[in-house]
Amino acid sequence: LEKAKADLIHIDVMDGHFVPNITIGPEVINKLRKYTSLPFDVHLMISPVHDFIKNFAEAGADIITIHPEATNDLVSSIQKIKSFNKKVGVSLNPGTSVKKVLPVLKLFDLVLVMSVNPGFGGQKFIKDTLEKVKILRKEIDIKKLKTQIEIDGGINFENAIMAKKAGVDILVSGTTIFKENGGNLEKNIQLLRTG
Repeated sequence: LEKAKADLIHIDVMDGHFVPNITIGPEVINKLRKYTSLPFDVHLMISPVHDFIKNFAEAGADIITIHPEATNDLVSSIQKIKSFNKKVGVSLNPGTSVKKVLPVLKLFDLVLVMSVNPGFGGQKFIKDTLEKVKILRKEIDIKKLKTQIEIDGGINFENAIMAKKAGVDILVSGTTIFKENGGNLEKNIQLLRTG
């Protein structure tokens, strides 16, 4: 991915509790860290998340993204992430209202809009989630914030264009990058970036 000119590596961490799948933990992230200098964008789909922030920060995460529903105190969890000098992300599931984050938008480095229900790769993009992106883009621009908007779930060459038009800064893509054009990573990343 680094050779293919990716900007960062998005790592999904799932606990089989907050979402119906289990993936990797801090030990695997720690082992992967030595293979690339790209930022690790670690998306924690685990609950309760607060007590695990330290483990992922120390494992090599550069950005730690959490779900508001996975913590009893969102502001406290944000402060904990910042205490490790990591960037903070908050993630909105398709069913989570954008209103949950608007009052505290300035506290985040990024807002991750999930365009599928999290848990499994290869799902179909939910177009309605772009409305959240538009609301976030307007709010960020009005308040002159540096918060970036990231989108993840079913991103392909066609909907990537729509997402960017709606105001997305960062596209997360798995299936499209690894499977399209015979798995030509560099070509697929370039097509997502320039399309």
